[in-house]
Amino acid sequence: MILGLLAFAIFALVVTNKGIGKAVSGQGFQDYRFGDYSKWLQKHVVNEQNWAKIKSCLSDSGICLSIAQSKNKDDFYRSNLTPLESGCCKPPGNCNFLFVNATYWEEPKTGIESKDPDCTIWSNNQKKLCYNCGSCKVGVLANMKHLWRGFAVLNFGILTFVIIIYCISCCAIRNNQAIPEPCHI
Repeated sequence: MILGLLAFAIFALVVTNKGIGKAVSGQGFQDYRFGDYSKWLQKHVVNEQNWAKIKSCLSDSGICLSIAQSKNKDDFYRSNLTPLESGCCKPPGNCNFLFVNATYWEEPKTGIESKDPDCTIWSNNQKKLCYNCGSCKVGVLANMKHLWRGFAVLNFGILTFVIIIYCISCCAIRNNQAIPEPCHI
């Protein structure tokens, strides 16, 4: 059991031990890229089979409703968006879309100049937004990374507790065997 807990904790740390998002200057959110996450996590979390389910949950959860409260552009850019909100609820910053409200953006009059495929995937339809975007998938990976890291820390705590109990039990058994039985007359 101890070896299993140790192996899982190490695995969880290795899978989640890559870079972090790059801060976007002057804004309360970060841009995340697939390169910030291990290949294993990418392959097993955001594959086509799992993504349809995840996208449906994101759409149904109303995750973007909380940022829709931002009344103006300044409030929006000062807000601290989670990776999910940043990736799924707004178009990527390099698309240069014009802010109307937090979940409704207009394409620039000059057209989309960025080669980022997320720029063409963005939709103002509140059921679609950027749920098909790579940036949304990366937001899910960031969320998973955070959860797995927390679980790995908890797992190390449980592992430490189990090892301490195991050591105390071994010492108690050894001491119990070392004490001679009293003679019965």
